[in-house]
Amino acid sequence: MFTLSSALKACAGIGLKELGRQLHCNLIKLNVGSDPFVHVGLIDMYSKSGLMNDARMVFNLMPDKDLIAWNAVMSAHSQNGEDMEALLLFPLMHEAGVGFNQTTLSTVLKSVASLQVNYVCKQIHALSAKSGFESDRYVVNSLIDAYGKCALLEDATRIFRECLIVDLVGFTSMITAYSQSGQGEEALKLYLEMLDRGIEPDPYVCSSLLNACANLSAYEQGKQVHVHVLKHGFMYDNFAGNSLVNMYAKCGSIDDAERAFSSIPERGIVSWSAMIGGLAQHGHGKEALRVFNQMLKYGVSPNQITLVSVLCACNHAGLVTEAQKYFRSMKELFGFERMQEHYACMIDLLGRAGRLDEAMELVNTMPFQADGSVWGALLGAARIHKNVEIGQRAAEMLLILEPEKSGTHVLLANIYASVGMWNNVAKMRRLMKDCNVKKEPGVSWIEVKDKIYTFIAGDRSHVRSEEIYAKLDELSERLSKAGYIPKVEFDLHDVERDEKEKLLYHHSEKLAVAFGLIATPAGAPIRVKKNLRVCMDCHTAFKFISKIVSREIILRDINRYHHFKDGSCSCGDYW
Repeated sequence: MFTLSSALKACAGIGLKELGRQLHCNLIKLNVGSDPFVHVGLIDMYSKSGLMNDARMVFNLMPDKDLIAWNAVMSAHSQNGEDMEALLLFPLMHEAGVGFNQTTLSTVLKSVASLQVNYVCKQIHALSAKSGFESDRYVVNSLIDAYGKCALLEDATRIFRECLIVDLVGFTSMITAYSQSGQGEEALKLYLEMLDRGIEPDPYVCSSLLNACANLSAYEQGKQVHVHVLKHGFMYDNFAGNSLVNMYAKCGSIDDAERAFSSIPERGIVSWSAMIGGLAQHGHGKEALRVFNQMLKYGVSPNQITLVSVLCACNHAGLVTEAQKYFRSMKELFGFERMQEHYACMIDLLGRAGRLDEAMELVNTMPFQADGSVWGALLGAARIHKNVEIGQRAAEMLLILEPEKSGTHVLLANIYASVGMWNNVAKMRRLMKDCNVKKEPGVSWIEVKDKIYTFIAGDRSHVRSEEIYAKLDELSERLSKAGYIPKVEFDLHDVERDEKEKLLYHHSEKLAVAFGLIATPAGAPIRVKKNLRVCMDCHTAFKFISKIVSREIILRDINRYHHFKDGSCSCGDYW
């Protein structure tokens, strides 16, 4: 029986589906197909070959299903992305009178993590504690991972800190949880703690850490992680390589992203998509399309995310005809149905080209109801081209779909202000007040000497606050001499012009840039991340500042990457 099980395992390992089926037939003929070890081997072989119907049939026909068989079929469903099926087997197992062990709990928690079902996560945790498995290393790591993916960070942290012995897997799960929750600084601290404990990293923890740096736009810290990747020889690993490309792109260094991409030995679709997306987001549309065509020549088929990046690249390069070709023939060329994201890209592209009527027509002919991304793209286009009618229509739909978002009110008010409809601007102010819509506070981040600094509008909490505001005053004078006029008409505060100018000068991204100017070496790029769309006044000011101080300012806002250099922006004033 051991030899037969080994043969089945070998078939599973090298993907020999037909040989596995023939072996199954021979086992039935030899009348050994009822042995439980053989059954488990068959379930494993079929599941690893992607034949889950066959795996489940073998399980269902078993006369006596023991714990190993239940664990095998649950694991099979989980590994094939059928997490709900795996989860539903757990109560059936209990009904069948079969107990469970740490393997069962770890498998169930893996599916819980994928499905992000919070209440089930807590139930399995309680069951683990009650059954004495809460201290098991595998269960602990699975609990940390599940709580992290369910966005229950406090629970994940508590389990992690209460655990007496934490291994690499536990650290990786916790670092990933911090990274995915936007707490990149905590992820970085935990990585240093891991190294202090003498635990060597692997490609997965480096990948999680690079994602944390990407979310923070922590370029310098990302470079340090890159050193660890090289030191430990992880560039062969696609997880680490792809995360490097993503990190450098999101930190605003597309040159570093290209170098990282070139050093990946075997580039899969994730690698290519990361590079194409990075180039597109930074406004290098033609270069992104060149890489896309290179990918096709290498025989790598795109996925839907790749095609979103391709349309985005066409947008930045002004290639309307090419975008329409890819958009219209997506099904024929690549076998994909168009998604909301593809429509949003096309509407953004048509809007950039000033073809708002075509954009509106495209929205009206969509085969499904447009979501917020589509109407948001249309509203953005209406703002750029000062089209009140289309702006109002897009805003109406957004207020229905996403009533909690203040950005819609602000953009519509900006459209009214751009055409001098001040009564409507006042109405928008009143509407926001009456509906208790609070504008989401702007927050900006900048990395200086391996530390992330956070700024909010009017912030004076920084230890170098006096220097920052002195730098802003100095810039104000130089900007005025250069011809810059504050765009107070786009500020919705009901105050006098002088007060509006003061409020505009104290926006979070301006404070971050001012700090960057006094805290970084002369000539070094200034990299800032903002949680909202950069306002028109800051965008205009940064173009002037980049020329006045001869510095490149790289700003990542919620929509795009802006490279301000020599008085212009890579976005072409469309964002």
